Amino acid sequence: MSLRIAGRGLPDEQPIELWIGDDGMLSADPIPAARTLTETGWVLPGLVDAHCHVGIRYGGGHEDEAGLLAQAETERDRGVLLLRDAGSPVDTRLVDARPDLPRIIRAGRHIARPKRYIRGLPVDLDDEAQLPAAVTEQALRGDGWVKLVGDWIDREVGDLRPLWSDAVLKEAIAAAHRAGARVTAHVFGEDALPGLIGAGIDCIEHGTGLTDETIEMMVEHGTALVPTLVNIATFPEIADSASRFPVYAAHMRDLHARRYETVAAAHAAGVAIYAGTDAGGSIRHGRIADEVAELAAAGLGPTGALGAACWDARTWLGHPGLDDGAPADLVVYDRDPRIGPDVLARPDLVVLRGQVVTRRGRFA
Repeated sequence: MSLRIAGRGLPDEQPIELWIGDDGMLSADPIPAARTLTETGWVLPGLVDAHCHVGIRYGGGHEDEAGLLAQAETERDRGVLLLRDAGSPVDTRLVDARPDLPRIIRAGRHIARPKRYIRGLPVDLDDEAQLPAAVTEQALRGDGWVKLVGDWIDREVGDLRPLWSDAVLKEAIAAAHRAGARVTAHVFGEDALPGLIGAGIDCIEHGTGLTDETIEMMVEHGTALVPTLVNIATFPEIADSASRFPVYAAHMRDLHARRYETVAAAHAAGVAIYAGTDAGGSIRHGRIADEVAELAAAGLGPTGALGAACWDARTWLGHPGLDDGAPADLVVYDRDPRIGPDVLARPDLVVLRGQVVTRRGRFA
């Protein structure tokens, strides 16, 4: 059945009127006999979580089929219809067979060194010279992204340390680009950033160790940032559990204390920032609204923060918004979703691939 949706769009706040054809695609031209779903409300493209992990169980470990499907359902019901899965140890392609579940952009598995990341999640390389080949393999397994672990605690020195030399990073990132993939990296501290950015990495995850110098490098190289502030909120707990490594614990507390200042400085300098929760493991799925609120508090403001989880993120990831001829993946709110996370987390209408998959309030 053809559908019609009217309301107000963002970020321009102008009236919007769209039709959805039987093929599940959006049309700017009227479709005769289309059923009207709404004449009012705030109409947005489906939300985006640009850093999550479908298939990693909350609390640790690998999810089974039922668990990873439940994670995808949770995201969908929060209005998140596009996920960039930033590393998963399990095959999540069964999600693709469910037209009522979000679209996933995969990065394959994390790539790390032995004992330098969470056990059981990454591909561990004994020799860093293996990195270019491993990156190429994960590029072929993913959907245009590869995920490196850029730094992690080195127990021999008791603090965060880079995993890779600058020379091998340049070779590996070039290999990924030749394979048609972009590269991102988990980075908490300061020391790994110059080598990654200088090697041409496309994105930095977390980025709590950014300085004025490395922010300037990101602007120069066009490197994006996904801060995952709801994850960074756990740093004090991580520090409390690391009493054996007092230097590392103090470092993590310092990174946490200046997290808003760091993101604000990157934003002010012109670094492109996108919203990701790091859901899976220590963060529950379905928290994109909390991340948007954090980004707003960190200097992006309500509209900029929402764009980082919606229209801007879709453009960055190569997926359309509410464009004529685009897939009908959208959310509708009775109230302005910029009011706060309580509103954003509960879309009143969710349409995915042209089908209504969630109804609340007057749509129920």
